Amino acid sequence: MAASYDYEDAPSRYDEETGPQGYDPNFVPDSVKSFVTHLYRHIREKNVYEIHQMYETSFQTLSDHLFKDTPWPSVDAVANYVDNDHVFCLLYREMWFRHLYARLSPTLKQRIDSWDNYCSLFQVVLHGVVNMQLPNQWLWDMVDEFVYQFQSFCQYRAKMKNKTEQEIALLRQFDQAWNVYGVLNFLQALVEKSSIIQILEQEKEGIEQFTATDGYDYSGGSNVLKVLGYFSMVGLLRVHCLLGDYHTGLKCLLPIDISQQGVYTSVIGSHIATIYHYGFANLMLRRYVDAIREFNKILLYIYKTKQYHQKSPQYEQILKKNEQMYALLAICLSLCPQVKLVDETVNAQLREKYGEKMARMQRYDDEAFSLYDELFSYACPKFITPSAPSFEEPLVNYNQDAYRLQLKLFLYEVKQQQLLSGVRTFLKVYSTISLGKLANYMEVDEPTLRTILMTYKHKTHAVDSEGKIISNADVDFYIDEDMIHVVDTKPVKRYGDYFLRQIVKFEGVINDMDRIKLE
Repeated sequence: MAASYDYEDAPSRYDEETGPQGYDPNFVPDSVKSFVTHLYRHIREKNVYEIHQMYETSFQTLSDHLFKDTPWPSVDAVANYVDNDHVFCLLYREMWFRHLYARLSPTLKQRIDSWDNYCSLFQVVLHGVVNMQLPNQWLWDMVDEFVYQFQSFCQYRAKMKNKTEQEIALLRQFDQAWNVYGVLNFLQALVEKSSIIQILEQEKEGIEQFTATDGYDYSGGSNVLKVLGYFSMVGLLRVHCLLGDYHTGLKCLLPIDISQQGVYTSVIGSHIATIYHYGFANLMLRRYVDAIREFNKILLYIYKTKQYHQKSPQYEQILKKNEQMYALLAICLSLCPQVKLVDETVNAQLREKYGEKMARMQRYDDEAFSLYDELFSYACPKFITPSAPSFEEPLVNYNQDAYRLQLKLFLYEVKQQQLLSGVRTFLKVYSTISLGKLANYMEVDEPTLRTILMTYKHKTHAVDSEGKIISNADVDFYIDEDMIHVVDTKPVKRYGDYFLRQIVKFEGVINDMDRIKLE
């Protein structure tokens, strides 16, 4: 059992002085002393279960009771209770800053200090000897928070209009803090130093065991570098998506086979972040089928399991990402109507949320474009401009520039799809039709129709990660002389889902009948 902590032992003066003004960084309540000493002991003993309980439950409970709107005690105040252990102090500060970002608004100096702490922590992992086993949840949170704080810093720095002279002086002085190359280099270094790509390759050959043990080392070694390297591949995908470089992002994720269960699925936050960014990158690269397939799987998974995460600190984030992925799925299916790839449960949820909007999006008029704009803006990542600002007057905000560019590119792609909806409608009706007849129906001449058909072929095909051309078309065709031949693709009927639903209904009827008492 995880150790329990008494939350009533903090002196009453701390309860009164809840605001940051009354915060004393050197005051350590007894429950915090107990927390850090127990956590330190469990880390030294490599007791992963107890570490996970304390990290997931006790840290959150203490934060809710004692530090709702103040930071935790400073690292210097708790260092004496953990033998001034350098690595533990780095881990404590990482949690300290994460709590600060979640509950308060960090100052520029605190943002820079957090960057320095990540640099020190990752340097120890990369170049020191780390003899620890930490829970996957904590290691994922490290990578996740590292990328989030980078994104947050870029957004903060891009709002130059209301910066004080002191803030501008600090930005000039610490121009390397949260530098995009520094962030990418740390993530890439963790991937390379951990040899995780080679480990995953050897696992396919049966030489290594990584996924089977969820990345933990049961022979007394450390899992920290290996698992951080693994999650850093997801981190790289996320950073490249924020930068708008989708091809490179997907390339970074290639060593992880997302069609299978893996270490990335052992943490719900990692699972959702991986598929969300994978799906979004594929959407932007016109690989709609891949995006639909993975969105369908993760949305079905969340639908079945979200009740088990209600008490999790990530629950709200899970629900938000769930809604965003439904919006992205609605976009994918509007541009590429491959409904047969979607499970009936997910499809029912989708129709309930976006059925009316999706019908309007098929019209490709101004209202349709405003709906594409609305869904994209709601569901896309918070894009960043990683370059340093110009410190010359007049100071301007450029935090929306990257988002506007990605939205413009997306809507340009949607606009090009406008011609295709008419073609798709006619091709679904006919098995063969002459070019002249179709041109007549569409009220264009034959050369223009040929251009439209070539556009259809181009827009319904994409290049996959291996460089092969793949088709996203729900209706395909070929032209022989002046005749268009439609390739009939009959969807595979799924009888299993239908029978399962009927069985559940039947069981419900039987249960209702059992409850009726006959006179």
